[in-house]
Amino acid sequence: MDRIKSLLRNRDFLLTLAVGLGLFAGQGATWTEKAVIPALALVMTLSTMGVSGRLFLSPRKLLMPALVGIGMNYGVLGGLILGLDALFVPEGPLRDGFILVAAVPPAIAVIPFTVILQGNSAYILIATIGCYLGALVLTPLITVGILGASFVDPKKILTIMGELIFIPLFLSRILLWTKMAQRLEPVKGIITNWSFFIVIYTIIGLNQPLIFSSPSTILPAALIALIYTFFLGLAIEKIGRLFRLDSKTLTVLVLLGTHKNTGLAAGLALALFNEKTAVPAAVSTIFMLGFFIWLSSQRRGSQRASVDWGTRDGNDKKTEENRRKGKSHEKN
Repeated sequence: MDRIKSLLRNRDFLLTLAVGLGLFAGQGATWTEKAVIPALALVMTLSTMGVSGRLFLSPRKLLMPALVGIGMNYGVLGGLILGLDALFVPEGPLRDGFILVAAVPPAIAVIPFTVILQGNSAYILIATIGCYLGALVLTPLITVGILGASFVDPKKILTIMGELIFIPLFLSRILLWTKMAQRLEPVKGIITNWSFFIVIYTIIGLNQPLIFSSPSTILPAALIALIYTFFLGLAIEKIGRLFRLDSKTLTVLVLLGTHKNTGLAAGLALALFNEKTAVPAAVSTIFMLGFFIWLSSQRRGSQRASVDWGTRDGNDKKTEENRRKGKSHEKN
């Protein structure tokens, strides 16, 4: 029983289970679809409780993270997706689908993902807001410039910002002012994990028919998604280490450079084109989630190693002190 309880609280197990159920038992996603926005809003509220309100009192400090966010998510990630799309995909729905993925802002989940990975939560919040403000111009510009028509309603992006960034941020301030944040701290992890379970299961489940109905289009889509998640993520991390960036900032850059709002991209594809155009968003969701699970396990492994070495060093120091005391005692 204790083992089952432990599994039901384990983030990696729940996210993997959500993908598996979404792929092979995704029919229930039609029932959980309406819970996705509230679940994400709940996660965002809990995640932003650690962001100080003083952060927004200095406008100058907000500019650089916002520009870095736009540069990483649109310049680096968006540019790579468009390049791979032109290289591997001929004209057709799949190509249009990746253009939409490149055009949308980062996944809202990068904020709670950063908190989970112990990154710089204030930095990722500002960078994400900057990306969504930039998306009001960049998303229509990319789609119009490449696809030849205006496909994105700015009101939709503003609505997403309101529901998943500004309202949760406001609610988190209320929780902090009323001291409710302290009471929620012990269960914050469990609530976050199960909220993500609902979101991931729903996204995969809703796209299950698209994934299995177009096997011929899965391979190129999977190759592109693999490159811009795992390979690009590892490249960003390696470059960041060469420049000796601190781990908290590096975590932010890796997530911004590998995660797009595939839910928005899939919605645009289904509303404006056809089911095949939504395949890149569905496949990308799976690879982005897989990369996050892998990154999470790597971070946890590094932390354990650090603790082990710290404990070992502490024991070695105690042993050395005891040895010196012993010698001193013998001399006396």
